[in-house]
Amino acid sequence: MVSIPTLDIRKYDVDRDAFVKELGETFQKYGFCCISGHGIPDEQVRGAYEVFERFFALPEEVKLRYYLKGSGGARGYTPFKIETAKGFKYADLKEFYHIGREIPKDSKYADVMAPNVWPAEVPDFQQKAYAMYEALDRLGAHVLKALALFLNLPETFFDQNIDSGNSILRPLHYPAVPPEDVPNLRAAPHEDINLITLLVGANAEGLEVLTKDQNWVPVTTEKNAIVVNIGDMLQRLTNHVYPSTTHRVVNPKNENARKARYSMPFFLHPNPDMCLDPLDCCITSENPRRYSDSLTAHEFLMQRLREIKLI
Repeated sequence: MVSIPTLDIRKYDVDRDAFVKELGETFQKYGFCCISGHGIPDEQVRGAYEVFERFFALPEEVKLRYYLKGSGGARGYTPFKIETAKGFKYADLKEFYHIGREIPKDSKYADVMAPNVWPAEVPDFQQKAYAMYEALDRLGAHVLKALALFLNLPETFFDQNIDSGNSILRPLHYPAVPPEDVPNLRAAPHEDINLITLLVGANAEGLEVLTKDQNWVPVTTEKNAIVVNIGDMLQRLTNHVYPSTTHRVVNPKNENARKARYSMPFFLHPNPDMCLDPLDCCITSENPRRYSDSLTAHEFLMQRLREIKLI
């Protein structure tokens, strides 16, 4: 059976060349990798999940106070069955909350990066959510250093392009469904929009990855490893050297199919004005340039949000 490799990121400081090679090759093959040794404490993860579960347990009329209609779900709450995977008719069976980067009011990105909204009904939501945001932001930057080195780019290549990135922490709730109405899919097959995604707590059943030979492979992690996958922005930027792999969330074929599922992905985005034209180092005679148009990260994001019916 195919399994997604787990790599210890602490090896980056011990045997950098070997780690960079293993990580780069794993992403080239699967578009996914599990990362251990990241240093984010279990108690921090549990604390974040606890406040998110408390929010989703609030009455619907309370949660809707944090639904910012017309914002494309950029911040705050998005209700059940709103987001629809690209190319699919039926909405995903989930509700979620978006937490973004805190930026100065006079930032040049203030017109495209809205301020966060924090639910007053869960007093420690802001502190625990943003601490998790910052921890995953740091880890994502670390992963990108290794991915840059694999492409023979400077280790710091991504640093100046993600320091004000429009990244999102998305607590997700897939509600329990009645036994007579258990669907096969909770989230339809899709690819992520961003550079890379970091998924905390993927020990719950349901996440599956589509391999190159068109087989669905379940992804679960041991202990506190974090699942990392390539998004469409990085696929475009690297001219498909790093592939953005299709994945979905299915209901398990056991009693867990009728239980609620919680998830906490962090979507690491570049700065809104970063150009996503394929890098010269990723264009070869064997891999000619795949994109003729030129797009910034914000333009690409808006295009995709329209496709998934969030705007």
